[in-house]
Amino acid sequence: MNRFLLFALISIAAFTHKANSQEFKFQGTVIDSVSQQAIEGVAIQVVPANAVGRTFTATTNANGRFTLTLPTYSYQFNLSIIGYSQVQQVLAISNETEKTFELTPLPFSLGEVVVSSFRVNRSVKQLPTPLAVVGKYDYQKHSGITLSNVLANEPGIAVGGDGVWATNINIRGFAENRLVTLVDGFRVETATDLTASLSMIDVNDIERVEVIKGAQSVLYGTGAMGGIVNIITKDGHFASQPYINGNIIGGFASANSSYSGYASVNAGADRWYIKANGTYTDAQNVTTPKGELPNSQFTANNLSAKLGFKPADNHIVKAQFQRYWATDVGIPGGSAFPGPATASYSDIGRQLFSASYEVTSVSNTLSSLKLSYFNQYILRDVLLFPNIVTEVPVPIGTQRTTPQYFTPTGEHLTNGLQLQSTWNLGENNTLIAGIDAWERNLRTQREKYIMVEVFSTSGDLMVTNNIVRGETPTPESTFSTAGIFVQNESRLLDDRLTLILGGRADGIRTKNEQNFDVDYLIINGNRNDSPPNQRTTFEAGEQTLFSWSANAGVLYNVATDIDLSANLARSFRAPSLEESFKFIDLGNLVLLGNPSLKSESGYASDLGLRIWKQNVTAQVGVFANWIDNMIVETPGEYIYTINTGPMEGTVDTLPALVNANVSKARLYGFDLKLQYKATRSLVVFGSGAYVRGEDTEAATNLPQIPPLSGRFGLRYNINRIGNVEASVFGASKQDKVAEGETTTDGYHRIDMAVSTNRFSVGLSKVQLFAGVDNLTNNSYTNHLSTNRGAISIEPGRNIYVRASISF
Repeated sequence: MNRFLLFALISIAAFTHKANSQEFKFQGTVIDSVSQQAIEGVAIQVVPANAVGRTFTATTNANGRFTLTLPTYSYQFNLSIIGYSQVQQVLAISNETEKTFELTPLPFSLGEVVVSSFRVNRSVKQLPTPLAVVGKYDYQKHSGITLSNVLANEPGIAVGGDGVWATNINIRGFAENRLVTLVDGFRVETATDLTASLSMIDVNDIERVEVIKGAQSVLYGTGAMGGIVNIITKDGHFASQPYINGNIIGGFASANSSYSGYASVNAGADRWYIKANGTYTDAQNVTTPKGELPNSQFTANNLSAKLGFKPADNHIVKAQFQRYWATDVGIPGGSAFPGPATASYSDIGRQLFSASYEVTSVSNTLSSLKLSYFNQYILRDVLLFPNIVTEVPVPIGTQRTTPQYFTPTGEHLTNGLQLQSTWNLGENNTLIAGIDAWERNLRTQREKYIMVEVFSTSGDLMVTNNIVRGETPTPESTFSTAGIFVQNESRLLDDRLTLILGGRADGIRTKNEQNFDVDYLIINGNRNDSPPNQRTTFEAGEQTLFSWSANAGVLYNVATDIDLSANLARSFRAPSLEESFKFIDLGNLVLLGNPSLKSESGYASDLGLRIWKQNVTAQVGVFANWIDNMIVETPGEYIYTINTGPMEGTVDTLPALVNANVSKARLYGFDLKLQYKATRSLVVFGSGAYVRGEDTEAATNLPQIPPLSGRFGLRYNINRIGNVEASVFGASKQDKVAEGETTTDGYHRIDMAVSTNRFSVGLSKVQLFAGVDNLTNNSYTNHLSTNRGAISIEPGRNIYVRASISF
């Protein structure tokens, strides 16, 4: 690996070139064309007018200003920020220059938001794939504790979870085990059914979230059968003149008496920048229409730092560190555990380190060459107290066994490396090609603390034995994958037709150590590493798989503001380590992994119509997806051999649910989003989504399918003050459920939000937010959160306030 890194860095440096020309300072100010107020956070991209040569970037500060040092030349200035029309203007630089740019506020997005999830920057309007983009303003405006809650405002995206904090999302019927989640382009989890992946993100540190609704295994490999969630966190920026600025955000929510505080500071200059931030959140139990939801509290903190450095004009080095940690996170209901039990995450957190080295404008054809590395560590410590019947009769002449508490732990370590090249093969042709490799290592352990009381025939307590039973639920195992990908984008017919074609091939290896049902017993402080009746769950082994994927997307501009899109894709998902190697013994039934599983293959199609008028926008999509070799749990047997004790060598069986490739699935449906500017100040908006999921092999319903749902609302802009928004969300009854799921009734919820424009207070800019969720305090159950057992009710009326101060 070291040799590969050295070779890649030498190759990058070999392509370096630097323009030699006189340079001048360019100072710009960006303001709102209506209010004439400065706009912070506008992304500035400056490219040579002939599209050949170095690209310059900047971001406006709290006063709407930016500074660039530019060689003499003609440049196209591209200015973009969510909520405003994009501006493109060509300027000739030949002396020191100052200019003011005016951006027109938009009542809604016209598809001009630039996204990076396709590994090359493109606006939403330029891409055929259905996309949802949620910006930082949406997270400040709404009350979401985790990013899932705000994403669920987008059609086709539904929220689920194991509690108020531990949430996830579902995209068009695909749950988290068939989605890939990224932070700044790096994997959080690897398409598994582990919960809370999206909860380990600081919502105050989000710049935007890009959601691809559809199969994209070509770009991201295994798991991206239902979509991609790419979370882009806030970053610093280079500037021609030294700068320092900061941001403070504070908020309160009444439903769980939560307080949150965030602070960040940014500094930089022409060749470097650094950004550091931190957040602390404390929340109590949630209040519902039926009372307090026990064990729903949590405490969380986040520390993050990013830095950038330019060793040469067209060389960029970036690095970042993120540490999100939560403690005492309650999991209401506990029905996912035997007992049922009182369960919580005593510690759950994520640490990310990443670094990249990019060379831009390598040649007239090779526009970018980028090498990236990341290391991500996730810890999940669970503390579980079984519900014990306290009034148990004393057994005569025997013993009483009382479980005290359990401590399952999982450590997930992922390392990844990627080399990507971007080629401009012609004025209307862009090619992306690269290699992508990563490895995930899993370590789990569990200790069960048990008290055994021995009684005499007369019922007297003779002795109490304290036992610690050490277990490994999933053997130490490794998932390694490496792939080659290529994607070509062509723009034809005077840019009216965009064609995207891509392909990918991956080799995958899984490896596991030998695993036992009982690792050790500690009885009254004495440890035994060869306990009686020990049995082997998995022999040490190694498996290899080969998978491929392909996609084709077409975008056709019927008119200036109307386009049609179509996508076809073949994706794949290799079995996760948990699906291959889990062993969960519930006493009378075993949940068993299968090392011989094949990769699932997915086939996806969608058609879309999009309208981008100044007074009305509409995005309508219909889709159909098929999954072959679907992994499901099937009735079977666990056959084991006892290794120790008087029964050594004995072969026996237990009933088991064993993972197997036995099913075929079909998911189809539609989603839509409409926005209409009724008057100069009033916007009417609405959305809807429906998905049907069927196991065609077994002729049954698929699990975790959200019901038909929709949203309708009004947003009124008060000139130079702010805006007010009210919406009604409704979901229908879901009775097309899988075996073991519960039918849920339909419901509706009314939400309101108020926000001000940014206003000056001394040298700082202030913006205020407030709102009410579930205004009428309705009692309802979210279908995707029914794993809470009897405690399935959602939070009641929630009043929240938030303030953001920039300086």
